[in-house]
Amino acid sequence: MDVILFLVFAIIAVVCAINVVVQSHPISSAVSLIGVMGSLAILYLLLGAEFIAAAQVIVYAGAVMVLFIFVIMLLNAGTEVRKGRSLMVQVLGVPLLIALLGVLAFFVQRLYPRSTVHFGGFRGGSALAIGRALFTTYLLPFEITSILILIAILGAIVLARKELE
Repeated sequence: MDVILFLVFAIIAVVCAINVVVQSHPISSAVSLIGVMGSLAILYLLLGAEFIAAAQVIVYAGAVMVLFIFVIMLLNAGTEVRKGRSLMVQVLGVPLLIALLGVLAFFVQRLYPRSTVHFGGFRGGSALAIGRALFTTYLLPFEITSILILIAILGAIVLARKELE
């Protein structure tokens, strides 16, 4: 049963991720990104990382996506204008994508030849372990990320004000 649930939610995550890139309207892309985050939370539950799944839903699917949608609406971004694709992209796009996926599969097979996943076997996702890692080992990247998000919000506000003037 775990394998079936994994395949269902992995397919949902991949389809929503493709939809994020393919959509021409930014709000539709953000909603698809919420689908990806929700599917990832279920995959974390299948692995036995309940705290990480809850944090995924609360932080990413909740707070960050609300922030993204707020910034998109603040910028008043409309539908993306589609332009014609070049002939080289139309001819070489799919074969190069298949070649890239083949090379990636080859290297993953070489690096992890007999790696198996035991559903429910993950024991590193407790609140204590994540808190210790976040505030000791990963404190600097955590703070840098928060500063980058703040800069992005300020940049969106500056761009929105220039359009109004």
